Amino acid sequence: MCGIIGYLGERPVRSVLLEGLRRLEYRGYDSAGVAFFTENGLFVHRVKGKILDLDESLARIEVSGRAPGLGHTRWATHGEPSERNAHPHLDCRAEIAVVHNGIIENYQSLRRELASRGHRFVSETDTEVLAHLVEEALAESGDLAEAVRRALQRVKGAYALAVIWRKDPERIVCAREQSPLVLGLGEAEVFLASDVPALLPWTRRVIFLEDGDLGELSRQGVRLFRLDGSPVRRPLQEITWDASQAEKGGFPHFMLKEIYEQPEAIRDTLRGRLDPESGRVDLSDAALSPEFFEGLRKIFFVACGTSYHAGLVGKYLLEALAGIPVEVDLASEFRYRDPLVDEGTLAVVISQSGETADTLAGLRLARDKGARVLGIVNVLGSTIAREAHRVIYTHAGPEIGVASTKAFTSQLTVILLLALYLGGLSGRLSPERARLLARELVEFPGLLQKLIPKVHPLLKELSEHYFRQENFLYLGRNILFPVALEGALKLKEISYIHAEGYAAGEMKHGPIALIEESVPTVALAPRESGVVYEKMVSNIEEVRSRRGPVLAFGTQGDEHLAGLSTDFVGLPPVSWEISPLLYTVPLQLFAYEMAVRRGCDVDQPRNLAKSVTVE
Repeated sequence: MCGIIGYLGERPVRSVLLEGLRRLEYRGYDSAGVAFFTENGLFVHRVKGKILDLDESLARIEVSGRAPGLGHTRWATHGEPSERNAHPHLDCRAEIAVVHNGIIENYQSLRRELASRGHRFVSETDTEVLAHLVEEALAESGDLAEAVRRALQRVKGAYALAVIWRKDPERIVCAREQSPLVLGLGEAEVFLASDVPALLPWTRRVIFLEDGDLGELSRQGVRLFRLDGSPVRRPLQEITWDASQAEKGGFPHFMLKEIYEQPEAIRDTLRGRLDPESGRVDLSDAALSPEFFEGLRKIFFVACGTSYHAGLVGKYLLEALAGIPVEVDLASEFRYRDPLVDEGTLAVVISQSGETADTLAGLRLARDKGARVLGIVNVLGSTIAREAHRVIYTHAGPEIGVASTKAFTSQLTVILLLALYLGGLSGRLSPERARLLARELVEFPGLLQKLIPKVHPLLKELSEHYFRQENFLYLGRNILFPVALEGALKLKEISYIHAEGYAAGEMKHGPIALIEESVPTVALAPRESGVVYEKMVSNIEEVRSRRGPVLAFGTQGDEHLAGLSTDFVGLPPVSWEISPLLYTVPLQLFAYEMAVRRGCDVDQPRNLAKSVTVE
């Protein structure tokens, strides 16, 4: 996830770009840059760091600019955070500037092809191929809009992009595919941005581009067309949000926005790594190959908090699909015991920030004992990413809310990819089963995108019944036991309600003593879980016989479970391997609505920090 701003008009271009970037910094903050025109031609300036660093750096340069101009704030996906990897990116002649949000899946093959024709690359990014593709297309057409259209016909992946050209300083050309882009219209001026907040200082009249749209912006207005060149019209809308709402995309809190972003985050994490036709997993972006896993006898997951719950899910997946013994450790415990780790061990360390102190210490311990270390992190260039032997990035984008949501489901997605990959290597996972799971996983973001707005109103209504309670039990079995732990953690983190997650079979070993009318039980019981389903039904009956309220999450249409429960939330049937992804999301929404109803600070819950960099 990155932030883009563009402007064409009579205002001071540098001021517009910097103010727009400040309002988009929640989308990325490891590097930033601008491009605009001066009397000497195209001027580009980039820095590693935040918008403040860019502003201070520009203040030391005596340069007056004029529109059009582009700005970009980056959340790194390809190439470490650095000045040379920051946007805008240029062609060979430094006449074309491109800013981009998204992932170009086939950039490696395009880069090799362009390099063979003499193009010079100076960054590690996927974006730079776009500048060179436009450069070649311009040599043929001489028209910027046509050149961008032709270049994008070569591209696979996701993009929101904008392009300016020194020889046509009265145009900006932009395009969208699976990444957001909005245009703003003023009087004899036009804007573009990744999100509405960047536009509000100057206009509330906007056009939201749709996938496959391209736009040609001039002082006279906007011309929209499709990738095949056919014209298209999109409605002009008036934004009524205030600035705070706009920064959150119209949502009242970042946490809710990030819950709704999970389909996109899962899709981005999968992109380029899974072929639904063959079932093959490609982890070459992490430099992973069969040789890295030779002689592997055991896996340790090492993590804290929510990431630890992702590791618990990983134990079920890897043992079932790959047949490899797995242990899961809290990093704060792993680092202070003497784990049996050697060269036949793979230590998988999980951290959203890549800076979690206990997890980093666990990494170093495992590495010193001779283990191979694989990091699963969200922040490119973080300490864990640098110190692990290999790293798989979760392309979740910045997560502003302290309680993790989309970072967790992205971690689950990476772990499922790893399980599919190792299952294929071990031969335990049949090609047919791999293809079925791959197709279901690729289709899952679309299912989730439809489900979230459908189930959200029901969970909001249910929160009205439960928000006064002070104690909850969360029960799950098998692969959904860790999801019960995560659901309970979310509730206690943001609503300050005491909640405990349990393996449902453990209920008779103590927790059943707590059951009474004032202690609701949240039960996860998908009908497609086989014999585990029957056991969960028995547990629910035990709770109900003691007058305990039950909020059950199960398969839609399960009348038996609905009849047993006080309240029932039906979810679509999915495979066992994908069920943690599905059942996590409504639990997040329930915790969110409970916290809102209790008047809690959802995005910044008391006593918690986003990145725990001390013990």
